[in-house]
Amino acid sequence: MIWVVAIICIVITAIVLYLSILTLDKGYGYKHKIDPLPPKVEGEADDNDEESSDRSN
Repeated sequence: MIWVVAIICIVITAIVLYLSILTLDKGYGYKHKIDPLPPKVEGEADDNDEESSDRSN
């Protein structure tokens, strides 16, 4: 009786280990995509440069 329980435990452990490795493999294989940066507006870049130079003086 104890051998049956031990074999069932080993089988369940092997299945959980296999599924964990499979999940990790899929997670590392997933290619993440990043949204592109929005285009800069020319007036905004100039305003930010002027504000930062005013603060430093």
